[in-house]
Amino acid sequence: MSESTRMMIGLILGIVIMVILVSKTKVHTFIALLAACCIAGIIGGMPLVDVTLEDESKITGLVTAIQDGFGNTLKSTGIIIGLGVMMGGILEKSGAAERMAYSFIKAVGKKKEEWALAITGWFISIPVFADSAIVIFAPLCKAISKVTGKSLIGLALAMAAGLQLTHCLVPPTPGPTTAASMLGVDVGQMIIFGALISIPMLIIAVLYCQRLGKKIYQIPTDDGGFERKEFKQEYIKSMEELDSMIGQKELPGLWMSIAPIVIPLVLILSNTILGMAGMKLAVLSFLGSPIIALAIGTLLAIYGLMAKDDTKEVLGIMDDAIKSTGIIMLITGAGGSLGNVIKVSGIGDALGEAVMALPLPAILIPFIIAALMRIALGSATVAITTAASLSASLMGVIAVSPLLMAISCCVGAISFSYFNDSGFWVWNGMFGVTELKDQIRCKTAISLIMAGVGIVELLILSIFMH
Repeated sequence: MSESTRMMIGLILGIVIMVILVSKTKVHTFIALLAACCIAGIIGGMPLVDVTLEDESKITGLVTAIQDGFGNTLKSTGIIIGLGVMMGGILEKSGAAERMAYSFIKAVGKKKEEWALAITGWFISIPVFADSAIVIFAPLCKAISKVTGKSLIGLALAMAAGLQLTHCLVPPTPGPTTAASMLGVDVGQMIIFGALISIPMLIIAVLYCQRLGKKIYQIPTDDGGFERKEFKQEYIKSMEELDSMIGQKELPGLWMSIAPIVIPLVLILSNTILGMAGMKLAVLSFLGSPIIALAIGTLLAIYGLMAKDDTKEVLGIMDDAIKSTGIIMLITGAGGSLGNVIKVSGIGDALGEAVMALPLPAILIPFIIAALMRIALGSATVAITTAASLSASLMGVIAVSPLLMAISCCVGAISFSYFNDSGFWVWNGMFGVTELKDQIRCKTAISLIMAGVGIVELLILSIFMH
């Protein structure tokens, strides 16, 4: 058996065991990722600890590779994730997120509710985790369904499509942020291209949702349940009651609601654009770094939206928001450990040789890895992290832009939402989708449709970007 074959066997065995541990046992994803690191490294021929040679040079051991990969990954993503969720918590509790939703719906206009909710979801998921946003905006979706007479299924699925796209494609959400970090891609560039590539995907998704809303016509009832019946055009009402609904609630102003999101994005994008033009400004480079920009956004949210609220209450909101990020950071760091083990052990070179022999466009390799991980593990963030870890080892081996490789990882993670995906069950539960065939037609189908559009975009972009 050749050395490269042994390395590939180690990698495959490590990933297979990781999948089995997560899907069939009580072992947590974090521990399963560490087990994959150990299996891949040991079979790949790495020494267990650092080895000092006679010429005083060192061979990195497995333990050090795991620690270095973990630390280097969190060094660039941990602070961003923490600030992002704290800001998101403030937006949720202050009513700013709801204000943005109402304003989008009003701006888009009558009879375009699916578009309004899709855009709302697309925008909101940048600072707010997708599963949380589904819960937050469930009452809004139900209210719009009652007011307009449109199917709750089409409305809610359009919102979920927008949430899923930016959650998987646009920093500072954890997945794309980690992919950019691992592959050495500027976060600003990731924001620009991630947002642009999501637009055609969102358009096709909304068209599907509009059609599906007539196939699965279900509206909420006053007692908190759902009524399903055959669609008739006469059920559709006007949007006039929406203004009345807005007037009955005390919500923050639109500008103050969007400022914590818009200002950091403007700072990051301005720094990126000037940098691409060769005009680096020290002050803007500082303010436009993702960490500082998000810190500014978080401060704007605190003092602009909750300045009059009790200090303990505001701190409690941020504490509650940050609690959910601990395991995300652990999984993200462990994904970085796996990538570093693959790199240090030389498995990456062996993997590159095997990938080059596949009769597939190289741009699709990160996509396939991420899609397989999404199917196996359910989490889009873990899928992106794993795919980015493996793809990082291919840099320089395949002629694909690091930016496109990062995007490909993210698009692949969109591809399959089904029974092991928490968001799948949150969405079905919130909107009363109980039949298996309907569940597949909704969340699973929309994720496959968006990923399919993304594949076409990747293939086209790969012709012009190298």
